[in-house]
Amino acid sequence: MVQTKKIGLFVVVVFILYVIITDPAKAADYVQIGFEGVSSAAQSIGDFMTWVVNGGGN
Repeated sequence: MVQTKKIGLFVVVVFILYVIITDPAKAADYVQIGFEGVSSAAQSIGDFMTWVVNGGGN
């Protein structure tokens, strides 16, 4: 099981390096999309927590 995880991680790292080396602009786009997703998720969690603190009502 541990060996499978190591192989999977190795494949992912090699793929990421391949994308960065062959097409840096596209890699930058992927990073931007990832950060936008994380930012959106954090904003949604913040909105939910604000809703909960305010009593959860409309």
